[in-house]
Amino acid sequence: HLWVKVSLPACCIKSLWSTSPKCHYWGVVIKVISLYQPGRNALVDPAFRWKFPIPYILADSLDLNAKGVIFQAFEMYRLKSCVDFKPYEGEKSFIKFEKLDGCWSMVGDLQTGQQLSLGPSCDYKGTIMHELLHALGFYHEQSRTDRDDYVDIWWDQVLPGMDHNFDKYADDFITDQNTPYDYESIMHYGPYSFNKDPRYPTITAKDPEMTKVLGQYNDFSSLDLLRLNRMYNCSSSLTLLDQCAFETVNTCGMIQNRNDDGDWVRTMSQPESHDHTLIGQCKDAGFFMNFYTDTGRAGDSAFLESRVLHPKRNLQCLQFFYKMTGSSKDKLVVWTRKEDAKGKVLSPTAAGNFIGDDDHSWKIAHVPLTMDSKFRYAFQGIRGDPANSLGGIQVDDITLAETRCPSGTWRIKNFSEYMKSYATGEYIQSPRFYSPEGYAFGIQLLPNSYYDGYIGAFFHLSTGENDQALEWPAGNRQVTITLLDQDSDVRQRQSFSYSFTTSPTHLIPDSNILYWDNPSKMGTYDPSCDCYHGWTWGWNAYFSHYHLNSRSYLKNDDLILFVEFEDLTPLIKSEVPIKLSRTTIRCRLYAFLNVNVPFSFYFKHSQKGSGSKHWQAYTRKCVSCNVKHCLDNLSVASIWILVCSFVACEMHLHAAFNGLKSNYSRYCLQH
Repeated sequence: HLWVKVSLPACCIKSLWSTSPKCHYWGVVIKVISLYQPGRNALVDPAFRWKFPIPYILADSLDLNAKGVIFQAFEMYRLKSCVDFKPYEGEKSFIKFEKLDGCWSMVGDLQTGQQLSLGPSCDYKGTIMHELLHALGFYHEQSRTDRDDYVDIWWDQVLPGMDHNFDKYADDFITDQNTPYDYESIMHYGPYSFNKDPRYPTITAKDPEMTKVLGQYNDFSSLDLLRLNRMYNCSSSLTLLDQCAFETVNTCGMIQNRNDDGDWVRTMSQPESHDHTLIGQCKDAGFFMNFYTDTGRAGDSAFLESRVLHPKRNLQCLQFFYKMTGSSKDKLVVWTRKEDAKGKVLSPTAAGNFIGDDDHSWKIAHVPLTMDSKFRYAFQGIRGDPANSLGGIQVDDITLAETRCPSGTWRIKNFSEYMKSYATGEYIQSPRFYSPEGYAFGIQLLPNSYYDGYIGAFFHLSTGENDQALEWPAGNRQVTITLLDQDSDVRQRQSFSYSFTTSPTHLIPDSNILYWDNPSKMGTYDPSCDCYHGWTWGWNAYFSHYHLNSRSYLKNDDLILFVEFEDLTPLIKSEVPIKLSRTTIRCRLYAFLNVNVPFSFYFKHSQKGSGSKHWQAYTRKCVSCNVKHCLDNLSVASIWILVCSFVACEMHLHAAFNGLKSNYSRYCLQH
């Protein structure tokens, strides 16, 4: 076999054999010896960094579920960085998401448009976030120069031809930006990546406990974010408007109203009343805001107002944790009020209302907002019955983001007790929720799934008050179940989500009944909601018990799930034509070729049956975009590289072999 391997720090050139006679091109991996100082195991030359927003195309070849998950990944980037995306409108640089063979991406902005493949089983949020980091210019964590200090690569267990995925780069090519090795990076391979035998790993940590952490695809790690935001000079995230855990004395700029009857008091955790951020585990730390309702008169109130905020979108979600330990007549009201350009306050609007109850533990709340100009939000605490109050109203861990609030939020108290007491396959039934379209639905959670060591999660439709006006079957809707990481900083959360999309033609086994038809036709009656539940669909191995006890998934022993049911019908036909101008197509070997940059060409030749491998390197200088100048007269094992070409088909890269049949392989960065 002959493999021509190319490794560009700015890209991974896809090798295809096109059916078009004008587009035969070979995957060449060209190692660029950059004149620039690189940063992290990533590209630093500004020529290969994206300008935001990044144009994208969703090819019609993509699974509908993948299209929906791509938008979920976009929102994570917007929430945690300054990286943004927009639909393609003829720009020179863009990313085209396609369903090809596997999960892979080119690296850096090629400045001529590029592919990102989401093949079968690539439609996971973490996978897409991983591939987008490649597109943004990042390599795998285990590519670091110092990786051998932290992990072992078991080369004898790596699939033949896949060893390049475990390449390590010298420190004159990459740098770690003075950050430690990150076992939790979303860019790190898992222990069994590209393995021959499912029983044996290909990569393990020298610290055995860290091996269990490798390959997490839930969300960015804290170091992933640090490096991404450094690389693109992000001083703030796009959609995060405000958040506060009240750990600093300035209470995040929130102010007291001087015209009310009392004040909110910044209170430190006590054994009998702890905060939500640290749940009372740290001495002299862990604060929350408290409005005491056991003094004063009934009807007295206090306002705690935010600083002035400037939205970019016209929808927001205010998420916070609250606890009401006073009278059942106490009230917590969320207000918004706009200000005009001169600072004049317009009429306030009540956005949410919460009443005291017997549950004196921390609960999560979501309040949807639709603010389109500068505004403040405020918490108003109202004393209900001071004589019968034993505490007050507490608020902690506020997050205001320009996103839509979840359709369904389910908090399961004392979840570890369910894990101890529930038999395998026994489930907890959620309340009934409603989607934005009006569909009723719910989920069933198995604390001990049929898949040992995991919790299971299964979705079902339910009968509801809007059924007569809805479309049945409910096809082309995306179900997303998210397990919340309850970290107080939304940017540091590693919440986990799975999605699937309903099919309008899916049949219940051994019947002619449509799976996603109205549950009144074939559902099971549930007296708790006086409704029927349809058939379930989901995952036996939704989330492992081991990881459930890490991070803040079970803070206060509460498990919190978000559930969505969204219409993806508008995305069925999503592809738009690419607008290419011959006068603007640039050489795919980039500006490097115009600045007299030296390249090294590596060719790997393996004689069939011999097992021998030989590497040779040639370095030449290119003085123009005519790559033929670089490659003429280079020969290895009777190979002559004749002509350069890339995907634009303006230039062609062909190989002539003396009687040898060609074999080529793609060297792209895969998940």
